[in-house]
This record gives sequence, C-alpha cells and structure tokens, in this order.
Amino acid sequence: MGVIYLLIGVSIVIAIIFLSFFLWASKNGQFDDDYTPSVRILFDDETNLENNLKNK
Repeated sequence: MGVIYLLIGVSIVIAIIFLSFFLWASKNGQFDDDYTPSVRILFDDETNLENNLKNK
C-alpha cells in the first residue's frame, strides 16, 4: 500500500513540474503565433516553384 502513496506523490510532483513549464512557456510568448504555421505550407510551394523556374 505504501508504493501506491509513493507513486501518487511522484506523479503529482511531475504534473506540477509540467504545469510550471507550460505556464512559463505561455508567459514568454511561446504560443502567441498560432496562425502562421497553418499557412506556412501554402507559401513554401510558391518559393520552390520560382527557384525551379530560375534554374531551368
């Protein structure tokens, strides 16, 4: 039964560590830009097409 209490304690400590890292990253602006990654793939094809045409 003592092992269960130990595992619960360790899991709570790990959860608090992950929560603190998430809050730190949010505070520092890690998750501010959520639009650009979704449309970045649309712009990569245009630049690659232009480079391919210049090389021919």
